[in-house]
Amino acid sequence: MSLQDKVMTEMKTAMKAKDSKALEALRAVKSELLLAKTNAASKDGLSEEEEIKLLQKLVKQRKDSAAIYKEQGRADLAEPELAQATIIEKFLPEQLSEEEITEVVSGIISKIGAEGMKDMGKVMGMASKELAGRADGKTISTIIKAKLN
Repeated sequence: MSLQDKVMTEMKTAMKAKDSKALEALRAVKSELLLAKTNAASKDGLSEEEEIKLLQKLVKQRKDSAAIYKEQGRADLAEPELAQATIIEKFLPEQLSEEEITEVVSGIISKIGAEGMKDMGKVMGMASKELAGRADGKTISTIIKAKLN
């Protein structure tokens, strides 16, 4: 079942349940999928990797917006953004824990013999490829910095 089919199924369920927050998040996902599919570069449709990147982008946007709203003391606006992020995250592969990410990063560091911050780019590139869709880039970066210092 494709991502678009899963989203449509969830939209029907949300409509029946009259869940406006879920419906809003699912419509945003559907809209982004349609935009990406109509993009000239994606004649064959979206690959699973591209779908995951798209979902991660949507989740990041929601979380960033919520953080800004919280800074401004607007919890009433931050709450729906976080709720939407949670709904969109259901379509992403299971995220790894920090311990699991640390384990992978340690393996990469020893594999390429990284020594210090000068090798941050190499390690980050390999880790991003290996953990694509299963870990947030910010978390990966934080762990790599801690390991290389």
